[in-house]
Amino acid sequence: MFDSWILRKNEGWINVLAGFLASRGVSPNSISILGAVVGLIAFLCICLGWFLVAIFWILLNRLLDNLDGAVARKKKASDSGAFLDISLDFFFYSLIPLGFAIYSPEDYALASAFVIFSFVCTGSSFLSFAIIAEKRKLRSHAFPKKSFYYLGGLTEASETIAFFLLSCIFPEFYATFAFIFAGLSLFTAGMRIWFGLKIFS
Repeated sequence: MFDSWILRKNEGWINVLAGFLASRGVSPNSISILGAVVGLIAFLCICLGWFLVAIFWILLNRLLDNLDGAVARKKKASDSGAFLDISLDFFFYSLIPLGFAIYSPEDYALASAFVIFSFVCTGSSFLSFAIIAEKRKLRSHAFPKKSFYYLGGLTEASETIAFFLLSCIFPEFYATFAFIFAGLSLFTAGMRIWFGLKIFS
């Protein structure tokens, strides 16, 4: 819901940092892979109950996720880079609730399963829409720099990260946060399916 606004607010300094990295020969794919490694570290921290430490790695993962696309635009964006970026994003998103489930299965496994199910629903509706939109040569005005049609919703990347951060700050309320977030994500998936049916009909 807030992704477009947040991207605009941070575009300036992200572009400066991306320009520096691009001038040093850093590739977008290497940033994407580093982001995945950082996400894996966040996952391991959560598995061990190091929730506050995990916050640093979660935020670093998001910084790298913004940088890989910005660096790609400074060089030459590629289909393989976009594919890697999207794939590793979903890898990261699913890791965090899995970490909570591993940390305390009796308390968090059901809530985490519900969150991961909601990710499958939002992800499939998001990517399915993007596939058909690309076939029809549609472009998003809200996210014109994305390499594919980025369909927004009630729960996007910003809300997902806010859920992760709140869960790490207040882990005792993780299950409550998880059920609320998953419910909102399922609502988003429903909105996307309705919108897709309306547009493509």
